[in-house]
Amino acid sequence: MIAEVIVDVLSSEVDKVFDYIVPSSLSADIGVGYRVLVPFGNRQIEGYIISLKESSDYDLSKLKPIIRKLDNYPLIKPEMVEVIHYMKDKLYLRLLDGVRLSVPTQVRSSIKDKVESIISLDESKAVDYLSGLSARNKVAPRVIEYLRQYGAVKHTYLNQKFSSSVVKKLIEQGVCIENKQKVNRLKHKSRMDKQIVLTDVQNQAMKQILASQDKPIVLYGVTGSGKTEVYMHVIADVLSKGKTALMLVPEISLTPQMVGVFTARFGERVAVLHSALSVGEKHDEWMRIYNGEAQIVVGARSAIFAPLDKIGVIIIDEEHDSSYVSDSSPRYFTQDIAKFRALYNKCPLVLGSATPSIETFYKTTTGEYNLATMPVRVNNKPMPPIKIVDMCTEFKLGNTSPISSCLMEKLDKTIKDGNQAILFINRRGFSSYMMCRECSYIPKCTDCDANLVYHKNEGVLKCHFCGKKFRALTKCPNCGSDSIRMGATGTQQVVEFIKDKFPDVTVFRLDNDSVTTKDAYSRILGEFASTKPAVLVGTQMVTKGHDFPAIQLVGILDADISLFNYSYKASETTFALMTQVAGRAGRDQINGEVVLQTYVPRNPVYLTCANYDYSKFYDKEINLRKTTQFPPFASIVRILVTSTEDDVAKACAHDIIMELKEYRVKYGKDFIFMEGMKSPVGKIKNKHRYQIVMRFKTDILDGVLQEIYTVLDRKKNKKTSIFVELNPTSLS
Repeated sequence: MIAEVIVDVLSSEVDKVFDYIVPSSLSADIGVGYRVLVPFGNRQIEGYIISLKESSDYDLSKLKPIIRKLDNYPLIKPEMVEVIHYMKDKLYLRLLDGVRLSVPTQVRSSIKDKVESIISLDESKAVDYLSGLSARNKVAPRVIEYLRQYGAVKHTYLNQKFSSSVVKKLIEQGVCIENKQKVNRLKHKSRMDKQIVLTDVQNQAMKQILASQDKPIVLYGVTGSGKTEVYMHVIADVLSKGKTALMLVPEISLTPQMVGVFTARFGERVAVLHSALSVGEKHDEWMRIYNGEAQIVVGARSAIFAPLDKIGVIIIDEEHDSSYVSDSSPRYFTQDIAKFRALYNKCPLVLGSATPSIETFYKTTTGEYNLATMPVRVNNKPMPPIKIVDMCTEFKLGNTSPISSCLMEKLDKTIKDGNQAILFINRRGFSSYMMCRECSYIPKCTDCDANLVYHKNEGVLKCHFCGKKFRALTKCPNCGSDSIRMGATGTQQVVEFIKDKFPDVTVFRLDNDSVTTKDAYSRILGEFASTKPAVLVGTQMVTKGHDFPAIQLVGILDADISLFNYSYKASETTFALMTQVAGRAGRDQINGEVVLQTYVPRNPVYLTCANYDYSKFYDKEINLRKTTQFPPFASIVRILVTSTEDDVAKACAHDIIMELKEYRVKYGKDFIFMEGMKSPVGKIKNKHRYQIVMRFKTDILDGVLQEIYTVLDRKKNKKTSIFVELNPTSLS
């Protein structure tokens, strides 16, 4: 028997399957998905069997045998083998990329199960032991009495409470029985809450989802309409049929909150997968899923690769969110993998959002996707009014602070009312850069083509691409001037400003700099929830998924940050962000209000946002996309070439574009656009970046992609890395 094996060497030059002979000693207990040790050159390395066959196209005398299997079970299940091939064929990922996404490092490494020693009592031996015990021995009877009262107890706890030497002697005498048992490093709630009765609108949405077996369904519901409760009812129905469920949220920071909701309802049937787990925790959770101990997986983007069997529903909450796109290697779009797995399992794929992406909603109009709508909040409260403030006028009136007079007035009222406010600014740090007023010098990262951001709390300049830190400027290194000005305002500066204006009010900050530990996110939000009055300042982390009853005011400090981004999706992203953060206000009994600060108050995005008019925004945007031939009417393909040597990356990109020109001639008008250039961020982590951006009519995409991939395969070399992105959210 011959095994086709993917070897664990992350190089494009060996990104193929290799044939190995299966020794007769292994043929009975080895199969597809097993991890094995194989000879490779003069080394012995790990590999993964992805196929078995009776014969090989190669000379059998030149094939080497598998040395041994490394596990007693296949790490890669049949469904995930199919996913790996799909990602290779459609997304231009290496086979090993797919393997490593399907079997994370924490599972591939030699992590051992956590074992706990539990002590119980042998009552008959305890009676005999006590009868012959000296009256001077006071501790042993107390240990025995404690075990009689509480049953099985942790060994470590008994040692701490009494005496390790006494406990050890009781074990040796057979009075106490020691049992070793596996325990999970991540603790889950066992309490299960009762289901909430759905409203008529929610119930109708649930029925539509369960009936949508043939195509994805978009759950379009305003913020506060109760989408999460619908998700949980759908999952309960799926579990009752002996199937499993996959629930994705857009950011790691949202996962603990969603996990809390789900474990309160479903208890230990829930497992968690995201990159913030410790090595041991991820290992334990993955194994619980693999072994069927958990039937519901809640997690961020990477959870789409969870080893679930018999999936009954896949849910992507906030489906419009850009975090579902992996923009670093390996690059993939979560929705693509979700569609493949939903089709494989013949189950519904739910795409939930208050602001669906343009491409997603367009597919509901063409019949490619089904649509379920939830147009009102569960409590029937209206959405909070949004007031647009012109910051140009504020500046002319002498207000140079980040807070307009209107927002300051409403913030003062909110605090006096004893309620809470959220201030959203999508820029972390104290200021976006430091600049010399004399010579205009701006410090940049030595490893990346990016301005350094000033972080006042740490007193450093930090690169937001690679994380490298530098000493903050006191004098210009270029001309020696000490006249240094700050760039645009960040979260730290806003916090400092609010504390100065309202010294008696507690101000919380929620961004990547404040959430530095696994529990920091939950801790900050927990403290904010129990503090009134209070102000929460944050980046995108504050825009979605939160339900605080005392939020009276939401302030959007610089709405234009996302509007003028380097992306064809800038308007869509801005509308979604503004709508999401506005929806945090007035969700309970308190009437909420929103202040949106901008330098372009007449921009159509803000005017539709002020009325929560997604339909009008969609109509304008879809017409613009059709006129300009952008997705969904065309597909964008971005080829990114990187290398530690600038000339090498540039030459490789040039060779690729010269070969691709013949396809532009071949496809004529269907090949809309092609341009090669240095990436806007020309260097990240000491790797120079060049890109080729193309646009095609969507109906020729599959054919063109295969031809592009063939060209790229010919251009691979040891000094460059080549990546492909389909409809990237950013071209930077």
